[in-house]
Amino acid sequence: MTDAARATEAQLIRAVGVLALTAAVINVVIGGGIFRLPSSIAANMGPSAPVAFIAGALAIIPITLCFAAAGSRVSTTGGPYTYAAAAFGNFWGFVTGALMWIGNVVSGPGVAKALNQQIAQVVPGLGEGLPRAAFFVVLYGVLVAMNAFGVKLGARAIVVLATIKLTPLVLLAAIGVFFVDWSLVSFTTIPSWSAFGASMIMVMFAYSGIETALMPSGEVRDPARDVPRAALTALVIVVLIYIGVQVVAQGVLGGALKGHPAPLAATAGAIWSPGFAILLATASVSMFGFLMGNVFGSSRAVYALARDGYLPAPIAHVTERYRVPLNAVLLHAGLGCLFAIFSEFDFLITLSGGANCVVYVAVAVAAWKLEREDRRLHGEPFRLPGGTLAIPLISVVAMVAILTTLKLDEWVAMVAGLVALVLIYALLTAVRGRTPTA
Repeated sequence: MTDAARATEAQLIRAVGVLALTAAVINVVIGGGIFRLPSSIAANMGPSAPVAFIAGALAIIPITLCFAAAGSRVSTTGGPYTYAAAAFGNFWGFVTGALMWIGNVVSGPGVAKALNQQIAQVVPGLGEGLPRAAFFVVLYGVLVAMNAFGVKLGARAIVVLATIKLTPLVLLAAIGVFFVDWSLVSFTTIPSWSAFGASMIMVMFAYSGIETALMPSGEVRDPARDVPRAALTALVIVVLIYIGVQVVAQGVLGGALKGHPAPLAATAGAIWSPGFAILLATASVSMFGFLMGNVFGSSRAVYALARDGYLPAPIAHVTERYRVPLNAVLLHAGLGCLFAIFSEFDFLITLSGGANCVVYVAVAVAAWKLEREDRRLHGEPFRLPGGTLAIPLISVVAMVAILTTLKLDEWVAMVAGLVALVLIYALLTAVRGRTPTA
């Protein structure tokens, strides 16, 4: 990192502790997906739908350990981008960071569209035409405002939103288990490998988000200690909630779960009639919390790329009063708003999921190299269990296996995006006459 980049990074305030960082991870991971995915997974897997979430947990656990290891050894803002740059240099850092940002800038609008559909159940006029576009403009305007007045305000808002969204989900899983008809749930059968593969893509999207929440490392008080604790604590909470609500939904609704537009609300309503409205409201809060975390975390990836010379320098400007990279926030939110207005949900989710899997491969390999070279901050770093190689290798194999389930057109989109990124890097290098320094 250049001296100018270090000076820019030093302007950020390290105000995010373990609680706020854990809440940020939960907020981004538990977004809108879990309120809709149980019905989609059930359509593929039938009574065995919980198996997909268990398999997804087994795949995401080693990835989270790699994030904990890399995050405890690299403290600058940027998350996976800075991990890859620290381990393998500027080119791979740029590719990882740009791909990560693309995945996040399209996932947010997908959730925003789902939020619009939820609110349109109460206010039908917001679901189409100009009112729908105005909804997205107002939504992203609110998100920018909440991020513009300092990292402390954004962090506190994330903690509050995480509490609001978690309470009904935890209650649904904890109380709903007593209403489960276990003959409607299976943990031992899989309809077909193709159905299982299709479900895994959806489940990995549901589990994704840690890469976004850990981007503001430059604003974490003690990264060597706080990043591993927050990542692992959030993972345990998310896995228990996901498996719990899928089992309860499957065991309460049975065949009626397949294709249901509001599966968790319907499950809550079947147990207790007011629960339907409560879960619909919770879904809206959860989606807003996801978007808050998406703008808060992903804008820091834009900031980091500009800080290191990959994007115009004004994007890395940090406001004097609130110490926030406001231009990066505006750029990320502005693009998100445009995608929400003009793009389709399925395209956004597919592109985001594939990009995240590739980023996870990069993080796993970076964690291996950083630990092998014993890179460290001031505190004692988190060490991968089982030695330096085992967890990263398992992570790479798991992500490659999931990526093989993508369709040809999805692969074409992924490869085209990567080629475009390489061309942008080459152009920046030629214009500046040197390689930007990370």
